[in-house]
Amino acid sequence: MPTVGIGSLIIIAIAALLIFGPKKLPELGRAAGDTLKEFKNATKGLADDEDKPADKKDPQ
Repeated sequence: MPTVGIGSLIIIAIAALLIFGPKKLPELGRAAGDTLKEFKNATKGLADDEDKPADKKDPQ
């Protein structure tokens, strides 16, 4: 599987700049960061739910 090198990243950055323009890129980056943050928080909540033991009632 090929890896993404420096040259590929530069080409992707130039293509994004041409497609979206310099004014829209910071907004897109911020939206992507917020999305990843929400995803991380949601998956953390799911992992926390699995770690907690179920409430077991004592039969006494």
